Amino acid sequence: MNLGSAQQSPAGMFRTESPQHDLEAIIRSRTPIIAVESNEEPQIVALIRQIARRLQLKAFRWTITEGLQAFEPADQPLPSVIKPPELFNFVRTEGRHSLVVLLDFHPFLEDTVLVRHLKDVALSYPQHFSTIVLVSCTLKIPEELRPFTGQFHLPLPTRDELRAIVYEVAADWGAEHGQREVATTRQALELLVRNLIGLTATDARRLVRKAIDDNGAITESDLPEVMRAKYELLGRDSPLSFEHETAKFSEIGGMSRLRRWLEVRKSFFIEGPKAHLDPPRGVLFLGVQGCGKSLAAKAAAGIFGVPLLRLDFGILYNKYYGETERNLRKALATAEIMSPCVLWMDEIEKGLAVGDEDDGLSRRILGTLLTWMAERRRPVFLVATANEISRLPPEMVRKGRFDEIFFVDLPAPAVRRDILTIHLQKRSLNPSQFDLPALVAATGGFSGAEMEQAIVSAMYSAHAQGQGLTQAGLLAEIQQTKPLSVVMAERVEELRAWAAGRTVPCD
Repeated sequence: MNLGSAQQSPAGMFRTESPQHDLEAIIRSRTPIIAVESNEEPQIVALIRQIARRLQLKAFRWTITEGLQAFEPADQPLPSVIKPPELFNFVRTEGRHSLVVLLDFHPFLEDTVLVRHLKDVALSYPQHFSTIVLVSCTLKIPEELRPFTGQFHLPLPTRDELRAIVYEVAADWGAEHGQREVATTRQALELLVRNLIGLTATDARRLVRKAIDDNGAITESDLPEVMRAKYELLGRDSPLSFEHETAKFSEIGGMSRLRRWLEVRKSFFIEGPKAHLDPPRGVLFLGVQGCGKSLAAKAAAGIFGVPLLRLDFGILYNKYYGETERNLRKALATAEIMSPCVLWMDEIEKGLAVGDEDDGLSRRILGTLLTWMAERRRPVFLVATANEISRLPPEMVRKGRFDEIFFVDLPAPAVRRDILTIHLQKRSLNPSQFDLPALVAATGGFSGAEMEQAIVSAMYSAHAQGQGLTQAGLLAEIQQTKPLSVVMAERVEELRAWAAGRTVPCD
């Protein structure tokens, strides 16, 4: 499949709802001020120009660098209007029946005098019938202007519009390279389009061009880099982190039941509802520390073949009232835009443990998260891990919140053999040179993390003695290690007893 000229893009691809129609409706409603928070400045300006022509209105744009400029030469104002007070005076006296676009005016909204000027323009609207359109990447409308201000949100491109953008960028690239066609497959094209959802047209074009530039083709190998770049565009100041490497299940010992559970649901999550079944929503991993809950979360993303986003509750919480909830809403919104993806909440009990000493913050956080879990419409698979389920509020673990609660237990002998093999191979050691049955017997009660650390510590000791790792050295290190199941035997047994009959074993 080749992408040639833009004329090859599918027909009938644009939504019936028109951004121009929506913006024009606000203008016709005689709203004095319209706020547009967007980075798509050229597209907004083009919409204003089209509406002005359609409604036969004069149209001007103002920037601090160029002052007031007319869209049409016939409407060019005679005076040089640079300073904001001059601008507002022009609107009230000479700019009758006009659309005046103020670009990047947001810093001036902190000046009380200029805010009063703008309010005077709004109050005198019946005398001049001119509309002020504020366009900035960020806008915080002062309270005194809110009664006179309407909000316009430029909709993000639809899937069909994004597909058209891919064709257009491919055509531009081909024109620059001797009419060469961009090679791709239908599957790679559709995956790219799916991964562009949630981006503005400008950002989508930039990422498509980046994907094509390397080799003149769109392949599935381009997609991880596209998703990484997409997150970097969306994740500024976000409590989410993008996990670049997701573990494969070949790197995990055991968890065969969990693997089968995820494989059965993979197509439902990626392709959407079918056979009257909704996509899977998420799982809660409960278990002994160090037994692989975090690795299982990464592997869930690996088996689904989607990005993994991690929510850090330490970054989420903010000392200012309302900021923590805002951070959470932003994180959840980013996850939906990045969908399909896995959203990993590690040690969730630390972020949601409800108490009376935080002025109700934990209750508000819990309410925000539960509402999102019930109402989310995009494929975001929630993976939560917990060490102490007793600290979680009952609302979080009731039936229906998660598809399943899995218990990650201390590894059985066969699983310990797999784990030892994996970690020896990762360090370029040959497992056949070790007596694995003896190592398995010696590591009873060890978690996967404790077995790995025993190998690492034994290698340090061997290196210090100027020799390689031996069976005797590794056994000596294992025998010196006191695993958590021994140090905190009572708590571990209490957790295992609670999980029996209440959770599903990963193996």
